[in-house]
Amino acid sequence: MTTKSTSYLLLTLSAFTSVSLATEHDAKADPEIVSVTANRIEKQLKEQSVAISIIDKQDIDNMGHTHISEILSQTPGVWVSRGNGQEHLTAIRSAVLTGTGSCGAFYFAEDGIPLRAPGFCNVNGLFDVNAEQAERIEVIRGPGTAVHGSNALNGVIDVISAAPSAEPETHFSLEGGPHEYGRVKFSHSDTSGKHGYRLSAQGNHDDGYKDDSGFDQQKLNLRHNYRGDTWSIQSLLAASNLNQETAGYLIGKDSYKDSSRKRENPNPEAFRNSKSLRFYSRFEREGDKDSRFVVTPYFRATEMEFLQHFLPGTPLEENGERSVGVQTAFYQNYSENVTLYNGFDMEVTKAYLEQSQAQPSFASFPTGQQYDYDVDALYSAWFIGGDWQAAERTKINFGARYDIQFYDYQNNMLSGNTAADGSACPSGTCRYARPIDDKQRFRNSSFNLGLIQSISTNTDILANASHGFRAPQAAELYRLQAQQLSAELDEESLNSLEAGFRGTWPTLSYRVALYWMQKDDVIIQDSDRRNINNGKTLDRGIEADFNWQLSPSLQWQLQASYSKHQYGNDALAPEGNELDTAPRQLASTRLRWQPFDATTIEFEVQYLGEYFLDGNNDHRYPGHTLGNLRWRQQLSQQLYSVLRINNVSDEDYAERADYAFGNYRYFVGEPRAAYLELGLDF
Repeated sequence: MTTKSTSYLLLTLSAFTSVSLATEHDAKADPEIVSVTANRIEKQLKEQSVAISIIDKQDIDNMGHTHISEILSQTPGVWVSRGNGQEHLTAIRSAVLTGTGSCGAFYFAEDGIPLRAPGFCNVNGLFDVNAEQAERIEVIRGPGTAVHGSNALNGVIDVISAAPSAEPETHFSLEGGPHEYGRVKFSHSDTSGKHGYRLSAQGNHDDGYKDDSGFDQQKLNLRHNYRGDTWSIQSLLAASNLNQETAGYLIGKDSYKDSSRKRENPNPEAFRNSKSLRFYSRFEREGDKDSRFVVTPYFRATEMEFLQHFLPGTPLEENGERSVGVQTAFYQNYSENVTLYNGFDMEVTKAYLEQSQAQPSFASFPTGQQYDYDVDALYSAWFIGGDWQAAERTKINFGARYDIQFYDYQNNMLSGNTAADGSACPSGTCRYARPIDDKQRFRNSSFNLGLIQSISTNTDILANASHGFRAPQAAELYRLQAQQLSAELDEESLNSLEAGFRGTWPTLSYRVALYWMQKDDVIIQDSDRRNINNGKTLDRGIEADFNWQLSPSLQWQLQASYSKHQYGNDALAPEGNELDTAPRQLASTRLRWQPFDATTIEFEVQYLGEYFLDGNNDHRYPGHTLGNLRWRQQLSQQLYSVLRINNVSDEDYAERADYAFGNYRYFVGEPRAAYLELGLDF
């Protein structure tokens, strides 16, 4: 461990120790904080052992994020790496995961329902959800619980929609920024008798910092709540549309520092268009003897087309899915000390993918159609879990789940490793291979076991053991390359252990945790371009999360992590080397000052440590530190303004860096930028 790394770790631990000693005194418990992600029903955070972070509405509104990466930086151990426009890649207690099915390691959801069908993940899936107008965002770090199953391997990001208000409420705001950025947000809510509704809508436009880039995006949520004598019903209609002109990597070592090159776009022809539509109704009934039944039917549809500027020949991909499903859960208090829940989930999906190249054939890249297939999928799962108050100060959370994933694949063009008309590629072997029609089934189980041991009124010891998995994604099975015409893949699995402390007082809350994770049967692409199960990784780290109300007008928040992510075998790189795009240090700290009732000023510092750009650990990105300033001023009872200045020191940095094909490649970070929002609340 380097001196710099040791100092970083000691700083985090010393902060934890000093805060703990300073606050060990008798105090009443803070207001109850609830979460729904780990259990599907509201449950106090203090009763849950898993590592859950909650970003509340105040933080969402203060941040006013223009990209999901900005708001998720407020969670320890999480790095959502920004691509161009609204694109992103995700890391939760991991390296930034890339590749066809890497997104299968994360469970992206809205109100507990996945944004994409199991087996059909999208690395950019979070741009579908209206996180900008959410009630809160809940993040589980590490494998999910019994209610999640496949795809909750490394973590869960669940965006909770805003509920109807008790009284009539309307919000309208306009925002402007650099590069002709503009955003309008509107929401209206009311409750009458047993019915309540909320309409939330936004639209934004950005010409883009780089040449020939930018996007237009619209999102809409319509939520209705009904509370009857027997049933309570919560329904949500959500839709999004994205039209984006995409900029590619900037090539050349340290090119992100060259002011004459920062706006270069080597792929002016690239674009991405994406549409999504989702609907659910959650029916909940409370029965006799402290029982509760919840059933949630839902529907999902997505369509996307984009030019793959990162591939030779820049082929066009078109994909989409239609899904219907249902989630169920039954909760029963069997005694004062034992609560059990169980349920059944099921989803049916029809998906398609097409890929074509307009350019003439060259080397191993054929012109015309390259893939055209449909996949019908059936997913089902059974789960059981519960809470056991084993002793006055000891509580145990537990759960287990069994999943079945079924694929029925149909190839709609000539099978094999040829051009669409059956001819050979100029190099003799084509890059793309199309399997014959096939059916595959995957079965696996997951579990979680957690302990909460209270050592005082305000302090708990926490421990968790869990096992998660993800089934191979459809694209890993059927979007093959070179001579591989059948992918015999197994599920990826992950074992996780975690231990830590948690403290809660009226003015302070903290959580510090150590974790160890081992991932086996990682799906990789070998030197012959075959998809196989041969990878292994090891992840270890420490995370700290603090929220301290220093005075009635001053609040300090800190999220920090130190971790090491290594190859567990030599399938991709020398065993023991660190994974690429896996910074050891991540930190974000905010100081929020309210000198007057109408004035809130927040200063934020984000730190990203250095990381390797390749598996051989020969190339590095040095990391960066960014400062952001936000000033919210209540101008009248109804009118407010917000000034946001990102990158106040005008730092040269890269949103993401890598090294491939003999070149350094960067997504360039934007220079200092100021955004002004004017809003009305009435």
